[in-house]
Amino acid sequence: MIDLRTLREDPDRLRASQRVRGEDDSIVETLLSLDERRRAALNTFESLRAEQKSIGKSVSRASGDERQALLDRAKELAAQVKAAETEAAALASELDELLMTVPNIVEEGAPSGGEDDYVVLEEIGEKPVFDFEPRDHVELGELLGAIDIERGAKVSGARFFFLRGVGARLQLGLLNMAMQQAIEAGFTPMITPVLVKPESMQGTGFHVAHDKEIYRLPEDDLYLVGTSEVPLAAYHSDEILDRASLPMRYAGWSSCFRREAGSYGKDTRGIIRVHQFDKVEMFSYCRPEDSHEEHLRLLAWEKEMLEKVELPYRVIDTAAGDLGTSAARKYDCEAWIPSQGRYRELTSTSNCTDFQARRLKVRYKDEDGKPHHVATLNGTLATTRWIVAILENHQQADGSVVVPKALRPYVGLDVLEPLSR
Repeated sequence: MIDLRTLREDPDRLRASQRVRGEDDSIVETLLSLDERRRAALNTFESLRAEQKSIGKSVSRASGDERQALLDRAKELAAQVKAAETEAAALASELDELLMTVPNIVEEGAPSGGEDDYVVLEEIGEKPVFDFEPRDHVELGELLGAIDIERGAKVSGARFFFLRGVGARLQLGLLNMAMQQAIEAGFTPMITPVLVKPESMQGTGFHVAHDKEIYRLPEDDLYLVGTSEVPLAAYHSDEILDRASLPMRYAGWSSCFRREAGSYGKDTRGIIRVHQFDKVEMFSYCRPEDSHEEHLRLLAWEKEMLEKVELPYRVIDTAAGDLGTSAARKYDCEAWIPSQGRYRELTSTSNCTDFQARRLKVRYKDEDGKPHHVATLNGTLATTRWIVAILENHQQADGSVVVPKALRPYVGLDVLEPLSR
């Protein structure tokens, strides 16, 4: 949720943010009008309430006609106070409801435009050159007995799969290595719930009533998370954190669930776009003034992981029109996928400034003793999709796959061999 004070003091900042996102900036005038009417109604209520209290005190000292006049006025005021309170509450509710639909203010410097208007910041690593026809991850997974898509579909339907044998070992090793890196960097490891209340989902920035990507259990009014960002963001909801403890960093391991409702016909082959996957997610609470540097730290940790698994990748600065509701700035790391001849996203890190914290009421007390909202940030450290890039970039002519050196202690193998051997 955006800061009302920022809206009042610098409405042009929100107008500019809406425009670079490709959103309607006329909502700013609607918000300002609602805010002005709400404050006017509140002032009226408070003025009438003060008069009501004053008359209440005067009645006991008055007599005769004066007393009756005061009683008559008190009766009028009671109705007026109730009406003013009702109006102020209704306007506040309308304002809050509209504010919940407004995305975060984009950080200065983020590229404008849509999905294809990202800016490539750097390319790292050498793309592999094969002296044989490279296989894609599906064929490799079948040769290795690592991925079983056919039985995944038989058991659960399209976009589900089994990881088995070396495939399961590869994922467990990868996520364990990610968690170990996070621990060494000072993160607290967390195994998070995968079912959350609607207020946790909405507080993180998801529109549960309209988001077709989210799985819902209607009988329980619970939602399956698409990322452990959600439970980690809500973990300190309605709390005031100790300033000395900031930044507070958590690494959440969870299964994640996405309906992929808008991806009909996209990535139907393999495990790039699926309904269920596992992920280690970094999450940080810090002071808003520290969030820009914290964002760069999260990106550096993502790059460190990618370099451990020896993948060629690039870093992109995501355009404003492709940012999620909560993000003010987002960097993606995309690995080279040989079978597709292009880069695909493996990690994403977002600075959500104080947007989520305002919704979830997460604050800290600064040196002035007053509570202030924290900033929240998130970043992927490893996920199931990485298996695609690891298999394809490290494959050999005979269908075997070399395990990256840093990953070997976690997988327990140097090379993944085809089952036929």
